[in-house]
Amino acid sequence: MKITIGCDHGALALKAAVKDVLKEFPDVEVDDVGTYTEDSVDYPDIAEKICAKVTSGESTFGIALCGTGIGISIACNKIHGIRAALCGDVYSAKMSRHHNNANVLAMGGRVTGPGPAGEIVRAFLTEQFDGGRHERRVNKIMALESK
Repeated sequence: MKITIGCDHGALALKAAVKDVLKEFPDVEVDDVGTYTEDSVDYPDIAEKICAKVTSGESTFGIALCGTGIGISIACNKIHGIRAALCGDVYSAKMSRHHNNANVLAMGGRVTGPGPAGEIVRAFLTEQFDGGRHERRVNKIMALESK
């Protein structure tokens, strides 16, 4: 499984912590698309890089990080084929996979500590989509892209 991760300057420390958690998964390859310094960058640019890898099939999932997670999750969700879930707790991360088949996890470096973020990432990567009635709903969500 390949995970593409990226952040703006507001989540550089959280990205490092998440990358440490990803090392726990022997089958996970990490593709870090930046940023790599505390110099200011625009999170929509990072979102675009992450989502391009997910929509092309090059990566299974994306992890998108900014100061709050809000801006980068909005940017990700503007990209056709992306279902980004902003998660600040484990339950939301689980449900984003079970019910929404999220393919990008978003978190905020200024609002989510490394411990909780690690648990959120573990939940996101280990849960599966339930399908069934949720498949119909996800299809309706994706159909909104063409309106």
